[in-house]
Amino acid sequence: MKITLALLTFLFAHLVFSQAGVSHKSYDELLQKYVNEKGMVDYKGLKADRPKLKSYLSIVEANPPEKTWTRDQKLAYWINAYNAFTLELILEHYPVESIKDIGSTIKIPFVSTAWDVKFINIGDEEYDLNNIEHGIIRKEFDEPRIHFALVCAAVSCPKLQRRAYVPERLDEQLTRATKEFLANPSKNEFKDADSATLSKLFNWYGGDFKKNGTLIEYVNQYAPVKLSKNADINWKDYNWALNEQ
Repeated sequence: MKITLALLTFLFAHLVFSQAGVSHKSYDELLQKYVNEKGMVDYKGLKADRPKLKSYLSIVEANPPEKTWTRDQKLAYWINAYNAFTLELILEHYPVESIKDIGSTIKIPFVSTAWDVKFINIGDEEYDLNNIEHGIIRKEFDEPRIHFALVCAAVSCPKLQRRAYVPERLDEQLTRATKEFLANPSKNEFKDADSATLSKLFNWYGGDFKKNGTLIEYVNQYAPVKLSKNADINWKDYNWALNEQ
C-alpha cells in the first residue's frame, strides 16, 4: 500500500492527540465565563453559548480515552465529561427547578431519573450519567475525592469549579475541591471535635470512604476541624434545587 504524505500527517496527528488526551480549553473558558466563585451557574447565559458547549462535547464523544493515555488524563477526561454533559442535560430541559424534574414522565425509582437518560455517545458506546459515574469512574479509579468533583447541578452538590480538570494538576484540584466542600458550612457543619453534621454524600457513598479506615479518619484528612474517633455524626438535608445564579 502506498503511504501518502496526507496519510502520514493524519497518523502522526492521531498519535500525538492520543498521547496528549483531549484538550479541555474551550470547556474551561465556558466555566470561567458562566460559573461564579460559589459554583453557581448562569444557565441563561450558557444557553446562549450552547453551540460552544456542544462543540466541546462533540470532541469528547469522538475521542474516548485510549490505552496510551495516563491515569490522570483518563480521570480528568471522565470528570469533565460528566460535569459538561450534566450542564448539557440541564440546558436541554431549561428552565427547570431541579435536575430531579428531568427523566421519564412515569417515575420508576432508580430507572427513570435524569441520571438514567441515555444521551451520551462516546466512541461506539451509549451512556447515561450513571454509567459514567458508577460504571467507569467509581469502578476503574480508586479515588474517593471524585465525589467532590462530580457535580449534579444541585445546591447541596459540591460546587462546580470555575476551571476544567486537567491531568497535570489533577491531584491538586481534587484535594482543593474536597477541602472546599468540607469547609462550606452550607454543606458540612463542624460544631466541635465531638460533633459534626455532614453531607449525605458521605452516607450514600460510605463504602468509598472506608476502604482504608473509618469515615472520620477519611474526613480528618481534609476537614477544617479534626474530629475525635467517636464523634457524633449526623446528616444534613440535601437541597436538590438547581445550582443557578
